[in-house]
Amino acid sequence: MRYWLFKSEPGEFSFDDLKNSPKSTTHWHGVRNYQARNFLRDEIKMGDQVLFYHSSSENVGVIGVAEVVKDSYPDHTAWEVESLYYDPTSTPENPRWFMVDIKWKQAFKRLVTLQEIKDTPALQNMKLVQKGVRLSVQPVTKEEFEKICEMGMTV
Repeated sequence: MRYWLFKSEPGEFSFDDLKNSPKSTTHWHGVRNYQARNFLRDEIKMGDQVLFYHSSSENVGVIGVAEVVKDSYPDHTAWEVESLYYDPTSTPENPRWFMVDIKWKQAFKRLVTLQEIKDTPALQNMKLVQKGVRLSVQPVTKEEFEKICEMGMTV
């Protein structure tokens, strides 16, 4: 099992939106960065755990945990002309973009803010706090995952 952090803008798709989705599950589509795509396509597998991170909002931070429930498959939104994620260079025969399905697992008792993460010595090496790393899908270590879960469940 591996551990990941997925970023989403809550105005676009929030952790509550995931919880309220049919079967509390959604496909994680629309990723248009090659490094993040490679994680989705090649490394993220069913059973992996995901820290759900709200970005670009008043309250930025990790809000809860999701689980990967379906391995990588082509992101069909790249083929839909009306989609915000349309990419004419991607085809069903030669897909360029991929997605996985995730399921809501657990909400934290409180948001673990970006500032708290930056201020926690055990989390200083997280990709999230490194300069220039803005990936919407990024790996975290088991220790980082466990520390953030502990922080989120402590009031």
